[in-house]
Amino acid sequence: MLPYPEIDPVAFSIGPLSVHWYGIAYLLSFLGVWRIAVWQTQRPWCPIKKGQVEDLIFYGAMGVVLGGRFGYVFFYQFSRFLDEPLWLFKVWEGGMSFHGGLLGVIIALALYARRLEIHFLDLGDFIAPLAPIGLFLGRIANFIGGELWGRPTTGWWGMIFPTDPLAIPRHPSQLYEAFLEGLVLFVVLMLLARKQKTRGLLSGLFLLLYGSFRFLVEFAREPDAHLQDLLFGWMSRGQTLCLPMIIIGITLIVIATKKSSGGKIS
Repeated sequence: MLPYPEIDPVAFSIGPLSVHWYGIAYLLSFLGVWRIAVWQTQRPWCPIKKGQVEDLIFYGAMGVVLGGRFGYVFFYQFSRFLDEPLWLFKVWEGGMSFHGGLLGVIIALALYARRLEIHFLDLGDFIAPLAPIGLFLGRIANFIGGELWGRPTTGWWGMIFPTDPLAIPRHPSQLYEAFLEGLVLFVVLMLLARKQKTRGLLSGLFLLLYGSFRFLVEFAREPDAHLQDLLFGWMSRGQTLCLPMIIIGITLIVIATKKSSGGKIS
């Protein structure tokens, strides 16, 4: 069994203000996305200009925060919302959903693409390789906070999380997700982004690979205590939400592949 490296979730405090690692992860994510996005505007196929990156980040940030919160409430805590509608706005109590954040970003990108009068998928292909940065840092923050841990395991890599009331060895599933959804996904998409691709290919690959990675890791991740009604008796809520991503991702890849055989899309 590996020892859990207990790190204070509060990175530092200034008087009554406490700064958590989760907040730092968000900040570093936006800074990382901004820096690489600026660099990526040098690519000949880039749909936006360098000066438009800040606006894109703003739209994306709003989509992540609002979509993440709404998604968590409606996908994972809908019964509580029905009992206490104002809980939706109690963001200080925590609760964010990747799938909700993804929907929020999609809506935000659609609005920004319409404003610039460019194709939505061109913008999606531009942002797809950048998203894993936030996914990686977010999962590391989950690990530091001792939240979203995995199912029990007898493997030597199991860890006892201090927030676990059962105090039993569990999969460090946050690290599995950080590696697959963050590092691996980032490397694959950035390598493919070096050259111009058929419209929708990078967007489709992001949806397919993230959906597949998340679906796989969910087998090692402990389901939420209030969501034990697994689909078909084994499929978690996270896996259920990944299925549309996988299907849409495959569809976009098939369409892009067929179009590439007939020439590039202008």
